[in-house]
Amino acid sequence: RGQGSLLYFLAGVVTVTVAVAYGLQLYTHAGLARALLKWRGYDIYRERCAVTLPDKLVNWVRPAEDCTMCVGITQVDKVSGILPEEFETKYAYSGKPVVVVDGTLSWPGRHILTFQFFKDLYNGSLEQVACQFFPYETEFRSLREVFRMSDDRAQMRDGTKPWYIGWSNCDNHVARVLKEQYSRPYFLPETSENKKTDWIFMGSPGYGAKMHVDSVSHPSWQAQLRGRKKWTLQPPPECIYQCNTLEIIVNPGEIIVLDTNRWYHQTVILQGEMS
Repeated sequence: RGQGSLLYFLAGVVTVTVAVAYGLQLYTHAGLARALLKWRGYDIYRERCAVTLPDKLVNWVRPAEDCTMCVGITQVDKVSGILPEEFETKYAYSGKPVVVVDGTLSWPGRHILTFQFFKDLYNGSLEQVACQFFPYETEFRSLREVFRMSDDRAQMRDGTKPWYIGWSNCDNHVARVLKEQYSRPYFLPETSENKKTDWIFMGSPGYGAKMHVDSVSHPSWQAQLRGRKKWTLQPPPECIYQCNTLEIIVNPGEIIVLDTNRWYHQTVILQGEMS
C-alpha cells in the first residue's frame, strides 16, 4: 500500500511538472529564455541574452588570426586631410589602426554633445531600456539610472565616485537628433558600410574599458569629442611574439579607426575633463 501511494505521488509530481513546463513553454527557446531571466531576477524586456558566454570562453573558441594584420606595425599613425582613396588603400582593409586628427572639424555637435545634452535628450524616452548597456565597473543597471545620478557626481566634483559607461541607441527620435550633430567622416570611401546604430561612451578620468576584443563584424571608428583617452592595442595572442603592443592618445576632435574585432584594446580617460 505504501509503495502504491509513493507511485501515485510521483506520478502527480511528474504530471504537475509537465503541465508547468508546457504552460511556460519551456520546450521552446523563447520560453526557456524567459524562465531563465525571471529565475535570475532580470528584466526580460531589457536583457538581450538569456545566457552570456564568458569573455575568456569566447576568446578560446574564436578563429586564429593571420598575423600579417599587425607584423611590422610599430605605431599608430596620425594623419589629416587624407583622401578617401588614400585611406582605403592604406588603412581601410589592412588592419593598421590610424587616428585622423581633423575628423570632426565640421561637426555641429563637437561642443554640444555633453552629459546634460544626453540627459535632456533621453528625458522621457521609453525605448532606452531596450538598448544595449555596458555598466563596466559601476553600480548602474540601465541608462535611466545613469541619468538619475547627482549633478555633483555627473560633473565629477571632489568627493564623488568616478564612473564610466557605454550604450547603443535604439530610440528613433534620439537617432534623428544625433544625426544632426555629426556627419559621416569625410575620409571614409563610398564603398564602406555605415551602421545605423550609434554607440556612446562616457565617463570620468582614470576610468575606461579593460582589455578586450569585440565581435561586431566590421572595423569601426570612434570620435573623441571631449576629454583625452589613451588607447592600448595588443595583437591577438597567436601574434604576440610577432607584433607590437601599441599606445596612442586620442585628443578632442580626433577619430580613431581600427578593427576592434582583431586588435585587443583597452582605454583610459586621462586627467582633465569628462570624456
